[in-house]
Amino acid sequence: MPRLAITRLQLSHLRSHKSALIEGDGRPVAIYGPNGAGKTNILEALSLLSPGRGLRRATGEDLARAPERIGWKIRATLEAPDRTHQIETGADAPDAPRFLTIDDKPAPQFALGRIARVIWLIPSMDRLWLDTASERRRFLDRITLSLEPGHGETVLAYEKAMRERNRLLKDQVRDPAWYAGLEAQMAQAGARITRNRAEALDRLMAAQTGAATSFPRANLALVGPEDSAPEPDEDRLRAALGSQRPRDMAAGRTLSGPHRDDLTAIYAAKDMPARHCSTGEQKALLISVILANARALAEDIGAAPIILLDEVAAHLDPERRRALYDEVCALGAQAWMTGTDAALFTPLQDRALWLHVTGSAEGVSTVETVDPAPA
Repeated sequence: MPRLAITRLQLSHLRSHKSALIEGDGRPVAIYGPNGAGKTNILEALSLLSPGRGLRRATGEDLARAPERIGWKIRATLEAPDRTHQIETGADAPDAPRFLTIDDKPAPQFALGRIARVIWLIPSMDRLWLDTASERRRFLDRITLSLEPGHGETVLAYEKAMRERNRLLKDQVRDPAWYAGLEAQMAQAGARITRNRAEALDRLMAAQTGAATSFPRANLALVGPEDSAPEPDEDRLRAALGSQRPRDMAAGRTLSGPHRDDLTAIYAAKDMPARHCSTGEQKALLISVILANARALAEDIGAAPIILLDEVAAHLDPERRRALYDEVCALGAQAWMTGTDAALFTPLQDRALWLHVTGSAEGVSTVETVDPAPA
């Protein structure tokens, strides 16, 4: 079966990992150890093999290991369906720009989205359905980026033009000629953003329908401010931006567009908004969406994405925990999962690679490959 997997991961001076080498074989990876040992740091390193700032959205200064502060580096061997890639990324100093090479050639970050599909679920996302619209947009855009690697460039183009327009609004510039070009750029990119997001949601809904899963189905929708419909038409979006200049000038910022859209979710079986569900139900809905994302990607590229699941097992009952592992294995996904107790991963047995992570008084993490926990 074609697969997407990290078969070698080397960390140098990344947070608590002064030096670490992990060799995988494509199976899921069960990572256990005490709190603060450095388990999540491994997942963060893997998330940096995709476009963006990783699962913690950290700065270079945050990533560089103290007290040396000499920079950080990640080297990885990625086994993809078409070929094997060598990826290296890092920074030569905490305040230095991040570099990236793919197969020993310098590359822009968006190139990672075309070879490495990485998705994740971390504890800070547990309150997603109760959090701000901006957090849900970020969540949806990560999913959209995984399905459409060019989405990130489109978002950057929109945000750049919007910043310039906002500057004109704050400066009370009234000459329409100053706005026309920027609004045309915003409309072109903004309409594409809306279409990309809508297509991603359609893919997620389809991937949930008919799937054999123990996790609840979520009805997902994209809405604009005050529950208006997002505008996917470039001409109408450009006209709207022009007509709303007086209102936006009074506010000093752009008040409508894809940067104000929101993601809503309904627990389908109960016809209940996710924000009104119990904590356990909200978590189950999140897992359902992540698994749907993985299924949709598997259809697209012929292999499941790399999935990062931080402390996910501790919040599931034994039945759902077993169901999650079974679904990951059925997908053929290399899921990297963390937990404090090896017993959380017992149902995996030899279906997974087991890593034990420990820390030291000096704050240095150690990673050891071990035998599966006994059933």
